[in-house]
Amino acid sequence: MKKKLLSAALILALAVGAVGCGAQPAPEDSSADAAEAGASDGELIKVGIINNDPNESGYRTANDADMQAMFTEENGYDASFAYSLKNDEQIAAAQKFIQDEVDYLLLSAADTAGWDSVLQDAQDAGIQVILFDRTIDADESLYAASIVSDMDAEGQTAVDWLAEQGLDEYNIIHIQGVMGSAAQQGRTGALNAKVEAESNWNIVTQQTAEWNAEKAQQIVQSVIDAGTPFNVIYAENDDMAKGAVAALDAKGITHGVDGDVIIMGFDTNKWALQELVDGNWNYDGQCNPFQAKYIDEVIKTLEKDETPEEKVIVMEEKGFDAATITQEDVDNYGI
Repeated sequence: MKKKLLSAALILALAVGAVGCGAQPAPEDSSADAAEAGASDGELIKVGIINNDPNESGYRTANDADMQAMFTEENGYDASFAYSLKNDEQIAAAQKFIQDEVDYLLLSAADTAGWDSVLQDAQDAGIQVILFDRTIDADESLYAASIVSDMDAEGQTAVDWLAEQGLDEYNIIHIQGVMGSAAQQGRTGALNAKVEAESNWNIVTQQTAEWNAEKAQQIVQSVIDAGTPFNVIYAENDDMAKGAVAALDAKGITHGVDGDVIIMGFDTNKWALQELVDGNWNYDGQCNPFQAKYIDEVIKTLEKDETPEEKVIVMEEKGFDAATITQEDVDNYGI
């Protein structure tokens, strides 16, 4: 769908000297799909992509690489990328992309809240917004589509697995991701609900390590130093689980299959799934980073002035248990 012409008043409200869509012809060797994605007059589709820091985790590295590979000139796109783990910086980037008159704003939000105003600005400017990876707390009318993981389901699947382990008592070190993110909220929410419902489920400590392995190691080290007993580490991503295990290894505390501490992570990095195969970890929850092809399909549909069949596309995901994982699982699902 082509971007609506901005009124003179709105142009002044956004910024003086905003840059319009470039009249760059599609590459001569562009594919049929790229031609379909591009405008009928041969212009590239201008997209502004806002993502979290690619160095945040293995998941995010894979997610960014997937986006970089899809949104190229060869595929009919003129793409600009902005990265931040802070919501206010992402919102500023979105405002800049609106000023630059992108055709589509693609967003993986650092925080679920605070997006209504800037998304309304995008809509007023005729810019289609497509969410990916993470949901936000905003009216559905403010975005065209949402290609996301069901973070609540990820958390529930993990907690259900943990309940099936049948421990007499659950003393859990809970290491959270960046607070306010959809991943943190979903993975935390299920665990909090279970702890409230069951008298033998206890949170030893609940702290954010902001997806960082070293911070997670420090959290676990502090619990060990305090002499507080625990038998589960529920880390909201693989890197933090890795840091937690490093603290255990430094003190000679056993973990994984037949160990004293159950280790749980999320994201299914290949190296993390290998830890399950080797029996060093117990569980890893999948979070599928490969969303670019779905976004591309949505854009092609919108370019035809058609409505996507589904407003919300939820990625298919599963959990892996060290007792049942296979090498084929590592090869097929590891990122």
